[in-house]
Amino acid sequence: MTTSPVSMNELKQGLRAVWMAGDFGKLAKMTAPSAEAFVAGLQIGPGMNVLDVACGTGNLALPAARTGAAVTGLDIAPNLLEQARARAAQEGLQIRFDEGDAEAMPYADSSFDVVMSMFGAMFAPRPDVLATELARVLKPGGTLAMANWNPASFSGRMFRVSAQHLPPPADVKPPVLWGDEETVRERLGPHFLEIGATIVPIDFDFDLSPAGTVEFFRTYFGPTQSAFSRLDPPGQEALRKDLVDLWASANIAPDPAQRTLIRNEYLRVVATRK
Repeated sequence: MTTSPVSMNELKQGLRAVWMAGDFGKLAKMTAPSAEAFVAGLQIGPGMNVLDVACGTGNLALPAARTGAAVTGLDIAPNLLEQARARAAQEGLQIRFDEGDAEAMPYADSSFDVVMSMFGAMFAPRPDVLATELARVLKPGGTLAMANWNPASFSGRMFRVSAQHLPPPADVKPPVLWGDEETVRERLGPHFLEIGATIVPIDFDFDLSPAGTVEFFRTYFGPTQSAFSRLDPPGQEALRKDLVDLWASANIAPDPAQRTLIRNEYLRVVATRK
């Protein structure tokens, strides 16, 4: 089963609606420690201009700002930016958060020393446009850092299950290809040097059963909520069953009826702008 192509405007509006659905902040709390570790490895400090693309609720932007760097966050979803601004204000951090499109960023050429993105920019629908735009706003010699779910990861498997029930537009490539090293090198090669790629482990740990965890994602994770909302009741039940089976099969918690512990992973990409 395939779907027909849609206009880019329709696609962008759909993506915005997906990421505004639910409450991604609930999941962002779970990955916040990994985000802090990711930023810590980038040698960000005072006097640097840093951009967090598809920043969500600020998981990368906040620890970057704590170093004394001048930080800007960009995201397509205004409700996530509201959460990011509230988090920054609570810590007394001065961070600029802008609503905007990762494929058409409102910044001048060569504006930033570091451009970073964690589980965000990878969802932009046109990889070639995204790669060009990430390079455009970076200074020559600047650093691009991305954390992308890879195809073999648990998250990659979860996205595939959803796609089996609700196939994406035929002309949109799977976001997890940004987690495939060969593909990343091909996409970034025209603009970047010293492209490094490393698989990094990350755990998903919930005090919920696998079925409860699926309901958590259905409630709070925009892409999952959106997928369910577009299916009829039998389709929703089929998707729910397949997702519960997936989470249960990967659960290594000693008490699987009460807890879900998943060994996940992502591809850490660090490259230098030509």
